Formats: sequence, structure tokens, C-alpha cells
Amino acid sequence: MKERLRTLLTELMLIPGLSGHEGRVCRAIREKLTLLGLACRTDMLGNLIATIEGDAAVPSVMLLTHMDQLGFVVRKIEPDGFIRVERLGGVPERALASQTVLLCVGEGRDRKGVIANKSHHATTLDEKYKVVPYADLYIDAGFASAEEAQAAGVKIGTPVTYLPNVVELGDECIAGTAVDDRAGCAVLLEAARLLKDKSPRPTIHLVFAVQEEFNLRGAVTAAQALAPDIAIQIDLVLATDTPDMAHRGDVKLGGGPAMSLYSFHGRGTLNGLIPHPALVGLFENIAGERGMPLQRSAHVGALTETSYVQLVGEGVACIDMGFPMRYSHSSLEVCDLGDLEQLTRLLADAIAVINPKFSLDRDDYVT
Repeated sequence: MKERLRTLLTELMLIPGLSGHEGRVCRAIREKLTLLGLACRTDMLGNLIATIEGDAAVPSVMLLTHMDQLGFVVRKIEPDGFIRVERLGGVPERALASQTVLLCVGEGRDRKGVIANKSHHATTLDEKYKVVPYADLYIDAGFASAEEAQAAGVKIGTPVTYLPNVVELGDECIAGTAVDDRAGCAVLLEAARLLKDKSPRPTIHLVFAVQEEFNLRGAVTAAQALAPDIAIQIDLVLATDTPDMAHRGDVKLGGGPAMSLYSFHGRGTLNGLIPHPALVGLFENIAGERGMPLQRSAHVGALTETSYVQLVGEGVACIDMGFPMRYSHSSLEVCDLGDLEQLTRLLADAIAVINPKFSLDRDDYVT
């Protein structure tokens, strides 16, 4: 399984898919679901959905992750051919200068560029320690004029991503663009491989969602249509095992999958998720019975789709499960393949034991 996950993750990270422009990623995942014998469909927003039918008397499960990645959109082409962009998603300005990017004008026609960084020899003392606001940055893609850029297919609204890249760090760790959340997509595909042959089982809706990095609400339309009883979301969990993150928690890369017990944005968005106690107990019990590691996370500063999916209909029992990841939203994020494998097995084992007696009544979990 680990090698399949390595291959899947590598392949998916090399496909650009900015929020709202996930089509290439969607096609690749659709092909893999078809090979598994799973029929799939897309909704009006572009969410890719595959359903594994199960016992109708058992609470249904929506297992979701997102296909999109953060990046930029072109907002202006200067007369001299340099390109100005708007950020799409939580792109960190302090990590932008000199990054390579990809102007996504069409498969086979994409254009590489570099975010300009003022020459060191001309930098003043005040500038040396200053983070340049993204609005002042520009992309150099080798165009000599606006007309040349436009002839190459670049126009206002063209999606731009970090240049897709994969770097293996030893045998277990992978650095790459959009580990968030192509790693989640790889896990979901492998979980589907395990779950499709398990019996008995609940009905499982696999959702590869769109626009998570834009507004977190892409998965809401899928939840509205599917009306699941349970939603399990797969995404990164902040690894806190580096010197700059040690005060934030106790989640280690290579320490196994993690479960979020509390998330809250805290920066203008009054939303987050406190997971349903039935699901917390489910994953704790299965991890304990199988002798699997299960790390715990509680943090402020990040959200997932479950913040909104939980509010669909009369409410959906939700939980965020994930893999430890370092350097979120940078051009090279880092994850551990062993964590992805263990997360996949934990998801499949936990979902498979949901039966007609599995209660979502909160009164059954009062402590």
C-alpha cells in the first residue's frame, strides 16, 4: 500500500489544480475510481462523487477530501510583459519571492515563470528584512510585451500555481506542492480500494471536493445532495515537531494519523469544528483495538469543510481526521508515507464497523 500511496501522491501533486480550476485533477481521479469499478459523477461546482452502496439501516458516511490547491489568478499584464497576480487562498507572502510558478493556460501550453526578487546588490538596508506585499510582486515568464503574453494564452483570470514539484526526503518522507490535499486524495483512493469489498458496510459517499482553499464551502453542495449522517474529512494536521512549532501541540511527523479535537479559525471567521463524540470514540476504540497510533490535535488558525458541512440539513456528525504535515501552504510541504498508510487503514477499519447499533444520539455520550 505504501508504494501505491507514493505513486498516487507523486502523480497527483504534479497536476496543477487551482481552486475553481480542478478539472485536470478531477479527470485523473475519475480514471482511478473507474479502474476500481466505481461509477462517479460531478455536481455543478465540480465536486467528484462516487457512492459505494451499503446497508440502508446503517448511518451513511460521507468521506471527503479536497482536490484543489491555493495559488494566484492573473489580475494585470504590464505593457512590458510582467504579470501581476491576486492571491487565491492563504498564500504566505513571506515565502513568495523567487518561487517558480506555472501559468495554467492549457495542458501542453502551460508557461513557467518566476516571482521576481529584487537583485540583492541593489537592495537597501530597509528592504533586506522587509516582506514584500503580494500586490507589489510580479511574475517574470520571459515575455517581452503584453501582446506576447496574451498570444501565449495568458489573460486576466488565468490560474497560477506553484510549479508542481516532488522531492523525496529519504525513504519515508515526501516534499511537494499541494501535499495539502493531494495526500488526502491518495488516502481516499486507497481507502476506497479497501472499503469496496468490505461487507457488511454502511453506504459510503466518496467526495473529492472543490474550492476548499477559496472559501471552504465547495463540499457543502455535495452534502446537501447526499444528506449523509456522518462526514469524515481528510486533510493535513499541523505537525508541531519543528523548532518553530513545538509550542503549538504534540503532533509528530511519522507518529501516525491524527484526530482533531478542536479547530477554530480565529481570524475573521467565527467557525470551526468540535467533533461529534460518537466519532471520537469510534476512532479511539478502533485505534486501540488494532494497536494503531492515533495522535490528537487542537489548534486555532485553520478550518476545513466540516465547519460548514456540519450545518447542512438538521446537522451532520462530523470529524476531521488527518496526516501530520510540515510547512503548510508553502511551495514544498512535507508528509510521511507511513502516516498516510496508517491513516488509510484506520479509516477503512473504523467505517467498516459502523452498524445499525452505532448511535449518533449525543445523550449516549454524556460524561
